Amino acid sequence: MILKKYFTVAESDNERIDKFLSEELEDISRSRIQKLIKDGCLSVNGKTAKASYILQAGDELALEIPALKEPEIPAEDIPLEILYEDDDLIFVNKPKGMVVHPAPGHYTGTLVNALMYHFKDSLSGINGELRPGIVHRIDMDTTGVLVVCKNDKAHAALSEQLKEHSITRVYEAIVTGNIKEDTLTIDKPIGRDIKDRKKMSVHSKTPREAVTHVQVLKRFGDYTYIKCQLETGRTHQIRVHLKSIGHPLLGDSLYGPKNAPFKNLQGQTLHARILGVLQPTTGEHLEIEAPLPDYFSKLLEIMG
Repeated sequence: MILKKYFTVAESDNERIDKFLSEELEDISRSRIQKLIKDGCLSVNGKTAKASYILQAGDELALEIPALKEPEIPAEDIPLEILYEDDDLIFVNKPKGMVVHPAPGHYTGTLVNALMYHFKDSLSGINGELRPGIVHRIDMDTTGVLVVCKNDKAHAALSEQLKEHSITRVYEAIVTGNIKEDTLTIDKPIGRDIKDRKKMSVHSKTPREAVTHVQVLKRFGDYTYIKCQLETGRTHQIRVHLKSIGHPLLGDSLYGPKNAPFKNLQGQTLHARILGVLQPTTGEHLEIEAPLPDYFSKLLEIMG
């Protein structure tokens, strides 16, 4: 199977074509893009081009991306907390430290490995062997509710709901500093960070619309306990938006202070509390809630 991607260059900024494509295609590394170009998978205005080609306004790009051969993913007997299940959907409460789906160099211990054991062939296949049933994901150190699709019909329906921003996604978090407003909306487009591909940023050459609604639940002087509702779902959206207003998530080593002030705090203090979707078969509105994990509740107790 070959995926084809097409691009039209709106304006020229003396940018190399491999750099342009690595910013446009967030899930593909620049080194793989360079190999695809070397293998003749890219054409510019109908002719093959080199990775060093400098883009011109009006250039028409066509890139062919052959499917990677996916390794066989082992089923692993990893406990899962099922919050809700029907013939189409499974809602799980993902623990801290668990990666959602396998990736190069990390093929075990993931949510998918656990799903393969508990549900075997009862998962949608749209995203291939590496991500069966997975329609969206949350970060490794983010806890909370995540939906998994049992069949392709459900997967397509939820993908459309995500595209239309009709899914309800409510998170709870603790941030550094004291947010003065009781409610606020952060409306700042997000894209790949110009200097660091591992990061997302509100300062990007390829930003996409991103909107987060924030409500203060409790203030603790140096910290604020908040609720965030996503209007869009960009990578690291809440983490990037809160950093952009000077209130990074507590424990977020990527976007916040390197050293957390609380002992043994692993990663950002962020919990996917509520996930609401339309059931693909019945049209019923399902709203599933995941209780706060122990580490989060204990932090709130310590802060008083």
